[in-house]
Amino acid sequence: MNTGISANDLSSPALNHDRATAHRPLRVVALGGGTGLSTLLRGLRSHVGAPGEIPSATRAIADLAAVVTVTDDGGSSGRLRQDFNMLPPGDLRNCMVALSEEEDLLTKLFSHRFRAGRGLKGHSFGNLFVAALTEITGDFAQAVQLASKILATRGRIYPATTANTTLVAYMDDGSVVRGETKITASRHRIEELTFDPPNPIPLPETLEAIERADLITVGPGSLYTSLITNLLVDGIPEALANARGVRVYISNLMTQANESLGLSAADHIQRIYDHTRLPIFDFAIVNTGQFSPETVARYAAEGAAPIDPDIEHIESLGLRCVTGNFASEENVVRHTASRLADAVLELAEAHPKVRQNR
Repeated sequence: MNTGISANDLSSPALNHDRATAHRPLRVVALGGGTGLSTLLRGLRSHVGAPGEIPSATRAIADLAAVVTVTDDGGSSGRLRQDFNMLPPGDLRNCMVALSEEEDLLTKLFSHRFRAGRGLKGHSFGNLFVAALTEITGDFAQAVQLASKILATRGRIYPATTANTTLVAYMDDGSVVRGETKITASRHRIEELTFDPPNPIPLPETLEAIERADLITVGPGSLYTSLITNLLVDGIPEALANARGVRVYISNLMTQANESLGLSAADHIQRIYDHTRLPIFDFAIVNTGQFSPETVARYAAEGAAPIDPDIEHIESLGLRCVTGNFASEENVVRHTASRLADAVLELAEAHPKVRQNR
């Protein structure tokens, strides 16, 4: 039985020596959305120098760029999208906080939702902060960069596209559902996801970052509404297919209602390939740690379950697997940020594809 590459094998003495003698730190691009991307960025942040710090061999990452989905149309983000004709700031806001020097304070401040006030109730302060900068600059992408500068984030953050598009899902019962909120609320399985209007374009900086990257990650995050949404943006699948860096898919820990019930880790990858129509991954990181019976029962009550790490099926798709225990169990199951970040960085630093370019 194929067990893939253990994450422990990536931490060999030889690899640690290679990290210490590397010619330069890595350039990293992380694509996704939701809490999954924020968790990964939180782990990567500790490997990035402070703003203005000269990159050195003691830092694993010289340049970190996050490419974030912008399709949310519910809650505070949805209201701002409707009232100000701007892109939803929610996922971008969470990434800013995850990369910020003062994360604990900013988490409380930016996630604070006003409990009263006509028109203000329900809005988060972080979303209003980005909305204000968008009005000042007249440009959403510029507002995001300015917000990141104000917050001294250890990395750059780009919306996947600045086009104001609507998600459209074709469901397994033949119905067509428009808008992310309605799609995630649907009881039917998503068969295909598209944009209306189609083929939104990315920022040139996104394509440039992917081209220059030593390491590119996709996930963790909701299969359709956090991951595939980024990969439907015109030019991004082609950029990933042609990238010189190591391309890593990070599998979710649990299945998700509507988006991935009953899907294994390999099924997730296949659904992505069905939309990109190109092979865009070299490796998959999958959790093989066991969850407590209490956690499994709690998720089962919601119709969810641990994702099957079907390693042989994944590797039949042309990827190599990195396995290990990457999860933490608290009120909800989440990836452990430090373990996940260490795994992807060690994987990239050990790979000949990266070493020959350093």
